[in-house]
Amino acid sequence: MSLRVHDLGKHYGDVRVFSDVSLEVAPGEFVAIVGESGVGKSTLLNCMAGLDSWDEGQVMLNGADLGQMSDDARALLRRRQVGFVFQAFHVLPHLDVAQNVGLPLLLLGEPDAGRVEAMLDAVGLAGLGARLPQTLSGGQLQRVAIARALVHRPSLLLADEPTGNLDPTTAAKVLDALIAQTRQHGASLVLVTHSEAAAARADRVLHLRSDGVQN
Repeated sequence: MSLRVHDLGKHYGDVRVFSDVSLEVAPGEFVAIVGESGVGKSTLLNCMAGLDSWDEGQVMLNGADLGQMSDDARALLRRRQVGFVFQAFHVLPHLDVAQNVGLPLLLLGEPDAGRVEAMLDAVGLAGLGARLPQTLSGGQLQRVAIARALVHRPSLLLADEPTGNLDPTTAAKVLDALIAQTRQHGASLVLVTHSEAAAARADRVLHLRSDGVQN
């Protein structure tokens, strides 16, 4: 999926979060976005997914203008074509691991236990499908989040500090799983991160500032 952001601006009242942000992500490209805390990296990622609103500019996914879509249309686009990995995991505690991972397929009306099992194996969670989230480590929970974001084979994956709460060894393993799966399915990956090690693995690194982005 191609992603194009043009002159995007976001404000909270009189406070400017960012402005004049323009960038493009090609199909299959891995782009890392870095920047100081508070500059709006997570907000920008939410705008790219149509989860947040903006005040100026455009977000285009495969030529579709998200700003011109209804909330329902955005939700349907995300459900089929976008995966999102949150820093805080956001797994559902009352569902087991397999149910959490399979939720996107269920929402699409395409439940597939075999695909869920294969995805769990791909991210190093084979045999843990019946476990509840509260019995897992932070690294395992992040892999559940990655598996859930990728199980429906989206063409765009957006990841918000997916290794930010993990120790370096676990972070490297989680990032390995994330990159391997997006590469395997030819998905574009946009990663917001503070980690120099994570950013170094991207095809391209963009630096977000309040007045735009720089390569």
